[in-house]
Amino acid sequence: MALILHIDTALKNASVGLSENGNLLISRENTIQNSHAGFVQKSIKEILTIINVPAAALDAIGVVAGPGSYTGIRIGMASAKGLCYALEKPLITVSTLVLLANAAAEQVPGLDFYCPMIDARRNEVFTAVYDGSITPIIPPHALILKEDSFGDLLQKKRGIFAGDGAEKFEKIISSKTRTIFKNIIYNSNNISLTLHKSFINSEFSELAYTEPLYLKEFYQSNNTLFSKNN
Repeated sequence: MALILHIDTALKNASVGLSENGNLLISRENTIQNSHAGFVQKSIKEILTIINVPAAALDAIGVVAGPGSYTGIRIGMASAKGLCYALEKPLITVSTLVLLANAAAEQVPGLDFYCPMIDARRNEVFTAVYDGSITPIIPPHALILKEDSFGDLLQKKRGIFAGDGAEKFEKIISSKTRTIFKNIIYNSNNISLTLHKSFINSEFSELAYTEPLYLKEFYQSNNTLFSKNN
């Protein structure tokens, strides 16, 4: 049995959930982005109380590591690491891009490629490209969208650009294409399934050295660290 608590504060909507063997038992969601920090701790206590599961019975803690909101992914990572240290449980991390790709493959199976896109303001996105088995073709990176971005894929392959950055890219390109553009959103079920696969394969993160997946550089001003997209 794998009982996994997951935390996701990477994007606009946050969630905390508890799953058993990849099946979501219970979850809570928050749609107010600047209140994610308070939401996480409150929801963890509520979920464990409702299910009547002591924290010590958890087998692992999972967290969505980004990319996304700089502040958001710091909140999620700090909360997950704190629980792992206190409970002596393994940490499992998952990328927002992998979750979006999995959600896209679930909704539109059988395509040549899956390209998640997270809006990073202006014409920039966080993105990657995966094949049908969600194996990386192009690794995660930040990209300023241009008309010729992903030219070869658009001309030769059938796929999907998924996420809140996909519609932005569709407006930039002028050529006709068989590619699908859709603002797909992953959910707690997607997180539960993805974390369970990592758990059974013992794909745990090194607790002391794991950091959020920012994908962009940061600059420091007056002793405060800022993201260029936050």
